[in-house]
Amino acid sequence: MPDTNTTNTTKPGYKTTEFWLSFAAVIVGAVQASGIVPAEGPWNQVLGMAISALVALGYTGARMAMKKGS
Repeated sequence: MPDTNTTNTTKPGYKTTEFWLSFAAVIVGAVQASGIVPAEGPWNQVLGMAISALVALGYTGARMAMKKGS
């Protein structure tokens, strides 16, 4: 007989490793995009902004998919 007392709960996002790795990547991208780090030309700033946006969207999408599955 299956155990019906267990529940499938999802940890809060800030308690996951994925959150902190994504947060670090967003911060690095934002610092690069802000121009604090000297760069040769504007493309490094554009790349930093793109990295930040893609990481944030990727994390959000993965988190939504995980919550739908649980």
